[in-house]
Amino acid sequence: MNTMTKRIISCGACILLVLFCIWGSTYVVEREGKQFDGSAQGFGGEIKVSVFVEGNTITDITYQTEGETPSVGISAIRALRTKILKTQSTKIDAVSGATYTSKGFLSAIDMALAQGGIVADGSGAVAEEDYEATADVVIVGGGGAGMTAAIAAAENGKKVILLEKNEILGGNTSRASSGMNAAETHYEAEQGVEDSVDLFVEDTMKSGKEINDPELVRTLAEKSAEAIDWLDKENVPLSGPLGTMGGLSAKRTHRPTDEEGNVTSVGNFLVSALSGRIDELGVEIIYGATVNKIIMDGGKASGVVAAGEYGNTITVHANAVIVATGGFGGNMDRIVALRPDLAGYISTNVPTASGDAIDFLTEVGADFVDMEQIQLHPTVIPTDGALVGEALRGDGAILVNREGVRFTNETGTRDAVSAAEVAQTGGNVWLIANQDMYDGSAVIKKLDKGGYLVKGDTLEDLAKAMEFNDSASAALKDTIDTWVACVAAKEDPEFGREIGDVLTDLSQGPYYAVNVGPGIHHCMGGVKINTDAQVIDTEGNPIPGLYAAGEVTGGIHGANRLGGNAVADIVVFGKIAGENASK
Repeated sequence: MNTMTKRIISCGACILLVLFCIWGSTYVVEREGKQFDGSAQGFGGEIKVSVFVEGNTITDITYQTEGETPSVGISAIRALRTKILKTQSTKIDAVSGATYTSKGFLSAIDMALAQGGIVADGSGAVAEEDYEATADVVIVGGGGAGMTAAIAAAENGKKVILLEKNEILGGNTSRASSGMNAAETHYEAEQGVEDSVDLFVEDTMKSGKEINDPELVRTLAEKSAEAIDWLDKENVPLSGPLGTMGGLSAKRTHRPTDEEGNVTSVGNFLVSALSGRIDELGVEIIYGATVNKIIMDGGKASGVVAAGEYGNTITVHANAVIVATGGFGGNMDRIVALRPDLAGYISTNVPTASGDAIDFLTEVGADFVDMEQIQLHPTVIPTDGALVGEALRGDGAILVNREGVRFTNETGTRDAVSAAEVAQTGGNVWLIANQDMYDGSAVIKKLDKGGYLVKGDTLEDLAKAMEFNDSASAALKDTIDTWVACVAAKEDPEFGREIGDVLTDLSQGPYYAVNVGPGIHHCMGGVKINTDAQVIDTEGNPIPGLYAAGEVTGGIHGANRLGGNAVADIVVFGKIAGENASK
């Protein structure tokens, strides 16, 4: 792929995306050759394709979709289309983070090709050439931190090239569900929430068992309101009703809403908006690029080398390098090597969160901290690792075990709630909500659409749906009665939960429940940085020209990350890295 083609893909993506959303297909022109049509179920609905063939060569693919999200589903289809045309094969992997969409699109293509007896075996593939370029700033990783850094640098007038291992942007950020913590913001003032930077720092240090780097935590808290203002400016407003997460002393979790006013997942909201802004700024994006080396020149980072997905080599020279590759929670070999006790747990991470940066940062002398600090999230669906947002518990959902009984403070820190779950029968439990919560939550509606929820008009019906025996069913009714009294008194004498202003006391149905348990979620440890997001070497000195932000870094979250602090981390330190690398 030549430079011009890459620029068309990156800079023109926004225009194409609009066309995709309006017409649902790539473009409409007269084509030579034979046309074959196919369809299959995607994530959001039916995917229809038309495949154009000359001889045994696929010359073009158009498509129509229903309900696929622009930032994930449509981006995945666009990437798969390019790859099929390049490789002349449909025997390719699904795009990480868009499995259902990928499988639907590929199945539709196979159906179309089967009609014509076409064999897409890769025999017509064209070799990819090596690629070399120069930029002011090169960014490794296109998750939330990488996109924030790219925007900050590009807005400072710098030429930015971003390398992403996956075929779409987002990384683990696309799976973030609850919100972003920030203190002393205009949203808190508007919603009457009393909070302070000092309280933010205190909560974060306490959750991290006081092993956090106090200077990094102070920077995170002090710049959080500025980060919220920056998101406002970038047209990414987290303007929904403020929520609370386990371990917070105030409602400081800022959340987005969808077009219907429902509180929605922060991850897809951020990814969609930030990726659109990157397109507007003309940032060059190279997908399928696995960075394996930082180029050093006279002790200064001056570029990166990556392996392309088609076997070619990609080299980018730059004045500064920003590493934003995320953690290693998608690599069980690395997890188990550091924490053998976590063997067998499911992970919420995207597979591309594999820890590649640990190797190439080690090679340039970077230091690391808290690598064994790996967090379990307590509300993960055991079958596939789907994440159930912590904010639902803050809004009033409760946890019960298989005996129908509450067993912990649902809004405790993630490590505490996870440990309590492990001690229950079977090691997984039920999260219960009701219609009052369902009506205002895009998160619960998405779980329902995905088939994860069981339902009941009454508690008795819900107990049957959860396959409770008579004893557990009776206990569930007693549990809800006790919870109703706790909410009325705003006191939880058994578990010490801060009741606050929950959305519901669960006294009325219909009811909804989802089976959850602990899953590997966040790597608190990573490369050492300072408050300027500079990477620190093993002798305690900044490595010139080398910056890092997001989950690839360590020291901010200590032994246990607070829910909502990851998004704060990627925006605050992503912005710092982008601005300082621009200098």
